[in-house]
Amino acid sequence: MLQGSETFLIRSSEDVVLARQQVRARAIAQGFSLVDQTKLVTAASELARNTLQYGGGGVMHVEVLTEGVRRGVRLVFEDQGPGIPDVSQALRDGYSSGGGLGLGLGGAKRLANEFSIESSPGAGTRVMIARWR
Repeated sequence: MLQGSETFLIRSSEDVVLARQQVRARAIAQGFSLVDQTKLVTAASELARNTLQYGGGGVMHVEVLTEGVRRGVRLVFEDQGPGIPDVSQALRDGYSSGGGLGLGLGGAKRLANEFSIESSPGAGTRVMIARWR
């Protein structure tokens, strides 16, 4: 069950900081441990930065979830950038199209309980992660 959803613009590095703060606040409200908060915030930071750097900016949707006794947070990052030509290559550690360490997408995937990505050249990118406590 969805308990609430908000959308945040990602247009600047300050928006990336705000995204991290918003995600941490939702994780705390859902009763996440410090370790789980850190995992979710780290993944959100990487994805928000990718949205800005590679997608030219976009949005982050934050959803607070409840399924019975389970509590979670789902994040969806969307941009209208150039897209990712080879998603499987982009998920491999060490691959970077921008000169970074190449840990962002694969790292975000490992830090989440759920992960999906949709992208194609010229059509932008949509990444969904969810973490449950």
